[in-house]
Amino acid sequence: MNVVIVGGGTVGYHLTKALLARGHEVTVIEPNEDRCRLLMEGCGKVVVRGECDVALLREAGTARANVLIAVADQDETNLIACLLARRILKVPRVIARVVDPKNRTTFKELGINLTVSSTDIICNLIEQEAITTEIIPLLALAKGDLEIVELVLPPDSPVLSVSLKDLPLPADSVLISIIRGDQTVFPRGSTTFRPNDTILALTSTKGVEQLKRVFYR
Repeated sequence: MNVVIVGGGTVGYHLTKALLARGHEVTVIEPNEDRCRLLMEGCGKVVVRGECDVALLREAGTARANVLIAVADQDETNLIACLLARRILKVPRVIARVVDPKNRTTFKELGINLTVSSTDIICNLIEQEAITTEIIPLLALAKGDLEIVELVLPPDSPVLSVSLKDLPLPADSVLISIIRGDQTVFPRGSTTFRPNDTILALTSTKGVEQLKRVFYR
């Protein structure tokens, strides 16, 4: 897969190394000279130096990229990069880091629906530890109509020892995986549930409350 990353800070650096290790072709756009040098030393010749504009995106080969990931330190830079990549260079998939969670609405209104906010993720993890009967939203997909959510089963969950095939799941919901201790279980019809199972599910926005009624008392 051909990936263009905008932003060569800590997030961009480690993301680049991880993607290269998995065999992907990666190009990084970064204006800071020191960051470019660190990227070159740690990741090889994958850096295009300069401010993000259409000309630099073209130079970085964005027009042939499968995905552009904008992880700069400023939301404005990430938004502009995604808009240019999507609207002018017709990149099929763009992903944006959102530093200030309040800006996610702006990204969504402008058509950038796949966003990641570390602030929101950390808050969700804290809430998960404090409240085990809540569904934690992890990621919004498509036009905001689909979500990947996380559920942690409490000891009194009504689905314990019940087979997946016997659950009244919403028609527009699919269980992706169950994290059980150090194991990841890919659920089948005969799969049963245990206390403290962490379930990842894909569901419509309206299906979230229905899932809550199925898995929690």
